[in-house]
Amino acid sequence: MERTDATFSSSGVNCAAWVYRPEGPGPHPIVVMAHGLSGVRDQRLDAYAERFVSAGLGAIVFDYRFFGSSGGKPRQVASITAQLDDWRNAIAFARTIPWVDSTKVTLFGTSFSGGYVVAIAAEDDRIAAIIAQCPFQDGMATFRTLRARDVLRLTWHGLVDQLGAALGRPPHYVPAVAAPGALGAMTTPDAEPGFAAMTPPGSTWENRVAARLALRFATYRPGRKAVRLRCPALWCIADDDTLCPAEVTARLAARAPRGEVKHYACGHFDIYVAPVWDRVIADQVDFLTRHLLPARVVSS
Repeated sequence: MERTDATFSSSGVNCAAWVYRPEGPGPHPIVVMAHGLSGVRDQRLDAYAERFVSAGLGAIVFDYRFFGSSGGKPRQVASITAQLDDWRNAIAFARTIPWVDSTKVTLFGTSFSGGYVVAIAAEDDRIAAIIAQCPFQDGMATFRTLRARDVLRLTWHGLVDQLGAALGRPPHYVPAVAAPGALGAMTTPDAEPGFAAMTPPGSTWENRVAARLALRFATYRPGRKAVRLRCPALWCIADDDTLCPAEVTARLAARAPRGEVKHYACGHFDIYVAPVWDRVIADQVDFLTRHLLPARVVSS
């Protein structure tokens, strides 16, 4: 297994990436991967990539601009528009790698990026397959799980940040994760311990995000685009998910013409670590192998 550091440009900003190459001359399928809200590549995405590469697929794991090891200022600004553009540029970069089979570019998204991969594949018919893990599919459904007090507080901080941005001020931040009842973008009981479990020592992750994103959560509903998917799509749903309601995700996934759904009796963050992760990654490798490496399935 070979992992190299790389960068690609997204609107003039360098995004940092790890490129994983499997053994053999190729051409190889490749999985393009990025994290969810505030997440960075060293928060367990490397573990997924290593398993994909062991199965014979390449992988690109990147940080969004303004986050992690990628460039851009101001830091920790999560723009849906900008991050979707980062995905498009990461895919374009993947298609230029000499050993990559450009007809077999696949997307892996988790949590907030689980919505991104649905949106991107719905607009790009060349995407070979997608995996959406504990995915954010409907902002309104997520907002309904929050207490009115928390919604009002986040909205207020979002307005302060948005107004400050219009006046040229630095971002106004809120914690990305916090304890229940505290101010933060994610305050479910499993949010703080969940991030702690998947964040290694020396991680580039920062527990803060520009508050303006709170103004866009409810209206972002990427799961509605599932009906437009033409590629195979796997949804990995945590049945006890308190951030991305499982029943809503399953209903939207059922609209995908070539959709597959796997359910796991766990919460949103349990899916990243053992023992649930062992089942999840096995299902994902099986899905990717069946659709991208059919000859290997037949021979085995």
